[in-house]
Amino acid sequence: MRIVLVGPPGAGKGTQAQFIASHLSVPKISTGDIFRDNVSRGTELGRRAQAYMARGDLVPDEVTIAMVTDRLGEDDAQNGFLLDGFPRNVPQAEKLSKLLASWHTKLDVVLELVVDDDEVVRRLSGRRTCRRCGRVWHVSFDPPTKPDVCDVCGGELFQRDDDSEDTIRHRLEVYQQQTSPLASFYADEGILLGIDATGPVEEVTERALASLRRFLR
Repeated sequence: MRIVLVGPPGAGKGTQAQFIASHLSVPKISTGDIFRDNVSRGTELGRRAQAYMARGDLVPDEVTIAMVTDRLGEDDAQNGFLLDGFPRNVPQAEKLSKLLASWHTKLDVVLELVVDDDEVVRRLSGRRTCRRCGRVWHVSFDPPTKPDVCDVCGGELFQRDDDSEDTIRHRLEVYQQQTSPLASFYADEGILLGIDATGPVEEVTERALASLRRFLR
């Protein structure tokens, strides 16, 4: 299967991508992994991407698309893949469609993890990070024995700036503006499949796999 996974920050894309890809025996391909691999290997694309990242700029679409094209051309992706983090916008989606068409193939399904904004805020704003060892806890889902004290090393727990409610809601606004139009794009193509991504991780995975079964060939 050839799958794209989309959803807002805090929807659990990274976790679900790993489980779903493993179950379907296809590689999980994320732009973050691709960037790190190219930078670590010192490829031309990696050097170009690193120059932008070092300045704090977004990596241009053409560099990202070139990296994704190289990755999708590798042997392990010939019989299927799960893309996590790409495409992020409609122009990238159009480029991906053209790329796959040139290879005489196409996406099977775009799986959208649906979570409302308040749930995202609850998930992300509840995270607490240990200043000493970096262990991440959650005030509701994985609380330490003593509030604000790490069970592992006794370090002080704090809330990162990017886990504040205001920052999270801004990220959700950016997502709605830039990435959510992908849902309409793929809905028009008839391959968008939305699932409820609330609840325990295992339940969401089972829900996703059950929904994907009708697309299996």
